[in-house]
Amino acid sequence: MFPTPEERGKWQVTAALPTRAVVLHPDTRARQTRRLPEHGLAEAVSLAAALPGLEVLWAEVVRLPKVHPGMLFGTGKVEELKARLKADRVELVLVDGPVSPVQQRNLEKEWGVKLLDRTSLILEIFADRARTREGVLQVELAALSYQRSRLVRAWTHLERQRGGFGFVGGPGETQIEADRRAIDDQVVRLRRQLDRVVKTRELHRMARAKVPFPIVALVGYTNAGKSTLFNRVTGAEVLAKDMLFATLDPTMRGVVLPSGRKIILSDTVGFISDLPTQLVAAFRATLEEVLSADLVLHVRDISHPETAEQAADVEEILTSLGLKPGTPKFEVWNKLDLVEPSQHEALMVQAAQRPEVFAVSALTGEGVAALLEAVSATFDEEKTARELHLGFADGRRRAWLHGQGVVTAEEQGEDGWTLSVLWTARQEKRYREL
Repeated sequence: MFPTPEERGKWQVTAALPTRAVVLHPDTRARQTRRLPEHGLAEAVSLAAALPGLEVLWAEVVRLPKVHPGMLFGTGKVEELKARLKADRVELVLVDGPVSPVQQRNLEKEWGVKLLDRTSLILEIFADRARTREGVLQVELAALSYQRSRLVRAWTHLERQRGGFGFVGGPGETQIEADRRAIDDQVVRLRRQLDRVVKTRELHRMARAKVPFPIVALVGYTNAGKSTLFNRVTGAEVLAKDMLFATLDPTMRGVVLPSGRKIILSDTVGFISDLPTQLVAAFRATLEEVLSADLVLHVRDISHPETAEQAADVEEILTSLGLKPGTPKFEVWNKLDLVEPSQHEALMVQAAQRPEVFAVSALTGEGVAALLEAVSATFDEEKTARELHLGFADGRRRAWLHGQGVVTAEEQGEDGWTLSVLWTARQEKRYREL
């Protein structure tokens, strides 16, 4: 059965004793990033800490004038790191950045350790955290897609298999072609299974569309405090830890706001810079909950030194997912409890000057009441009157309108119904999407 653990490496770190690991953050001039390398290294260490069974011995920023195609690092640096890794009996090296298959193979051979790049590490974490059937399938699909992209010159066993004579069997096929075909077959099977799960999610989404409750989605950088805010508002007990990717599987809860208005609140997976494209594609069905939301709450860790850079990454991902520019959105500056008193006052003043920004502490509850009042007010929109003509074949739309409670009058004619409705712009938008 393909892929074997020997060929692909183990996605899960399983050992009785912690695996001795180090983290390297290559800082190259060619790699354009909005972050300081020291902060990138700190995030990589946090990623490593999110994976159970690892003990990070040390971490280091490695300055590179240029990327060496065969080994990533220069010869001198490779020798220097080899000596340190051997002295510390390191078993796993985590490189916070892209590593080509050739570079990975050469470094593993030279250093005698297992090596993971940033994408592999994030896939490891997701594989460890996925709990629902959908989450497991998404991670498996992402891992296979990533593995397929690394088949070229990744292994040493890619010799051409023996084929028949030219007229009958052709020249044979390379091992890489056989491996790629095996991965493709497995990807097809996974996508079929995932499609069934996605259809179920779509049915649930359609059922929620019939309920006259707006959907509010929490989005943000990983570890920004979304799950803590979710628990604060809903009273739920979703896993909330000071850890990257504590939440993978989306959670939805009905909430009655202080004003009496009911909403559905959705907690989603956190984003991160350089999020693997395979994961974005695999989790698109889950993230579509955000695209169908009536209001998006962008939760930011305002105490983080690179909160602005994190916010920019989140906005880029939301744009790439196809979030409509007109979707109502609030910024929630979370973790006020972690900022200095002087900075606390400045943030409160800044937030007060921007109606779409709310400074809160999900942990202590500070500012949450004002946020919920604003959320409620968002859906107390001005209503407009419309007259609609529906044919008898549009029974589903007619039922939806009655379910929303927006029909003020109705007359039945020879070819259908004429309805007078009084609705908000949000309700009209959702009606048009039916």
